[in-house]
Amino acid sequence: MSAASCLLTEDQFLCSICLDVFTDPVTIPCGHSFCKTCITEHWNINVLCQCPNCEEVFNTKPELQVNTFICEIAAQFRQSAQQKASSSSSEQQAAKPGEVPCDVCTGTKLKALKSCLVCLVSYCETHLEPHLTMTGLKRHQLIDPVENLEGRMCTKHDKLLELFCKTDQMCVCMLCSVSDHKTHDVVPLKEEYEGKKAELIDHLHLLQSLPSLNAAPLTKDWTEVSVRPPSYEGTVRRAVNQLEETLSEQMKKLLSEAELERIQLYAVDVTLDPDTANPYLILSYDGKQVKYGDVWKNLSDNPKRFSLIPSVLAKQSFSSGRFYYKVQVKGKTEWDLGVARESINRKGYITQRPQDGYWTICLINESEYFAYTDPPVRLSLKSRPEKVGVFVDYEEGLVSFYDVDAAALIYSFTGCRFTEKLYPYFSPDPNYGGKNSAPLIITQ
Repeated sequence: MSAASCLLTEDQFLCSICLDVFTDPVTIPCGHSFCKTCITEHWNINVLCQCPNCEEVFNTKPELQVNTFICEIAAQFRQSAQQKASSSSSEQQAAKPGEVPCDVCTGTKLKALKSCLVCLVSYCETHLEPHLTMTGLKRHQLIDPVENLEGRMCTKHDKLLELFCKTDQMCVCMLCSVSDHKTHDVVPLKEEYEGKKAELIDHLHLLQSLPSLNAAPLTKDWTEVSVRPPSYEGTVRRAVNQLEETLSEQMKKLLSEAELERIQLYAVDVTLDPDTANPYLILSYDGKQVKYGDVWKNLSDNPKRFSLIPSVLAKQSFSSGRFYYKVQVKGKTEWDLGVARESINRKGYITQRPQDGYWTICLINESEYFAYTDPPVRLSLKSRPEKVGVFVDYEEGLVSFYDVDAAALIYSFTGCRFTEKLYPYFSPDPNYGGKNSAPLIITQ
């Protein structure tokens, strides 16, 4: 056994859930191994019984039996690691005061290199290695080290405050509205706003206390009419209100930019599926562009293909997690974008409603934007989007659309119940004599 074990690396005996050497290792039907306690707790808190590494779903929860062979070798690795740690601990540099320490290190904690938003743990260079090498952990979201990740939770949604701005001075909850963000404690703009507002209010109280404002003596102007000196109270009140409105708009913009910046981390590579494209549509060679052609192509009418409306789906489907993609709509007078479930009707006339499996928005008549709810909702936009971002949170039942350049939310479908695969959906709409000939372009 010793000869065989020397050919193996310690990474092969790390549980991808706790990131430590296996304790009571079990192997599930897909072939991946985990600590028995780790995989049991993982399945207890998740709706689907699936492998955390390859995401294979099991219809019935597998019976777990400890793999004695892996258990013995893991014990050898654990003993070897403890010996190495004790011999090299004197040579390691401890974290400096004020720096985020590694949550996994015992004794003298090393400086953390990254924090994981999935594990809610900060890792030094050594303990971060599984996240950089193991397939299941590579999907975890790493950020610059942050202390007390578990404490940064939105109490309303029981979600981590994920949205970090570029200066790492702000985090917000992606599910909260702007008005909800007042419950979160790291919004620098809010502090600036409160300080300036308090300063003006103090000034207002001071002016109100002056006799010249409350009971100023009457004087006479050139018309010999008795008048009272002008009061500055109204002026200061208007200044307070104006400041509040201005900073409120600035805060909304800052939060929107941070939200979109964070959402873009869930970007996926999307390409168009020619097998679903209506025969009037022309797809680019790389599958990133679609436009309406004036010639009906003689294509096989397979079950996937849209037979009447000029639509196409992406090749990629999603049945869990979050994903984001963006589409250039510049130069178009009509378009439809969103997501659709796998079982949608693709033949004949189609109604795009959530109950029919579509979560989409559209532009018609050059300037009229609608969300295809039942009935459709007209959208009032401050600017004409040139790039539209589409974000989906499968588990939360959320589909949101963004004006990418303005960093502004266009519309959100909330409370959706997804039970099957979702596909990105595109419709460039007819040309209308060349007026709407610009393509829809999936951008990086």
